[in-house]
Amino acid sequence: MSQETSSIVLPPLPYADNALDPVISANTIGFHYGKHHKAYVDNLNKLIAGTEYAGLSLEKIITAVAGKPDKAGIFNNAAQIWNHTFYWNSLKPGGGGEPPAALKEKMEAAFGSVEACKKALSDAALTQFGSGWAWLVMDGGVLKVVKTANAEVPFTSGMKPLVTLDVWEHAYYLDYQNRRADYVQAVLDRLINWSFALENAS
Repeated sequence: MSQETSSIVLPPLPYADNALDPVISANTIGFHYGKHHKAYVDNLNKLIAGTEYAGLSLEKIITAVAGKPDKAGIFNNAAQIWNHTFYWNSLKPGGGGEPPAALKEKMEAAFGSVEACKKALSDAALTQFGSGWAWLVMDGGVLKVVKTANAEVPFTSGMKPLVTLDVWEHAYYLDYQNRRADYVQAVLDRLINWSFALENAS
């Protein structure tokens, strides 16, 4: 039983908590990963203990409860664990810059240029009202940019996420206060992990 109740674990960060300085501070990572992300894991394990969802993967839990109002608590916590893990991998120290050739080709085919793709991501991040996420996704073999509110995830709509930007206020408020645009620009220019996007596209 104890094994079931601890089936979901907080994945380790793919880098040190100060590795994204100065774009995202160790202070922000401490709260965002160490408190928010961990709380979703703790909450989900409590919610699924002794249920049919205990022992399932996050993806299976999310898919099973998506769109079911009576399972909103399970969905929100499971999806936020998934989203945050994906977000940490969407960033890397010394990121940004020129995407790998194969990804660049897909960006140019879908958006006309890498800059236009980045602008679409930035626009999605800046126009997401309230809490949510901006995503570069693969939809039927074509790159698209979409945004989701709160804990929503693109894969429940059949889209394949490639990278994401977290625009919940706790992602940037300690470093940027209300300057979401500065945070988004800095992440796209200096942290976004295009190699991770290409891995997910293939």
